[in-house]
Amino acid sequence: MKKIPVLDAVFVSIQLLLFIAYVLPIDWISFTINPVLKIFSLLIFGLGLLILLMALFGLKSNLTPFPSPKSNATLIQSGLYKYIRHPIYTGIIFAALGLGFYDESAWKICTALVLWLLFYFKSRYEEKQLIKSFPQYLSYRKTTGRFIPFI
Repeated sequence: MKKIPVLDAVFVSIQLLLFIAYVLPIDWISFTINPVLKIFSLLIFGLGLLILLMALFGLKSNLTPFPSPKSNATLIQSGLYKYIRHPIYTGIIFAALGLGFYDESAWKICTALVLWLLFYFKSRYEEKQLIKSFPQYLSYRKTTGRFIPFI
């Protein structure tokens, strides 16, 4: 069995703790949003779920919860991965923010923003690992956005 690098375990552990924190019923700061914005936030949530599912299916056997690629992995550059380097993170961020606004939960919104920050640092680490496994990742990275196409 392959040993899991320490940073991989740290990133995944923090991510899991943030997922748990997100679902805690903490009524931190109360606010209400316009019903039209509530519908928009539900659309953002749905878009996030769609992106997440498409990204998961796009990885196929390369899927791993850890930022380091599997030893037998291939570099995926098709589907959503043609435009976004980390669409799973994008989907999670959109879904978490959309649901946070829909639920009018400052706690969920703040947790989603911390998750976004974690994904930024996790993706930076992940990309270093991908460059080691796939030298062509450097040119791929120049033509795709980290979380949002063209950004």
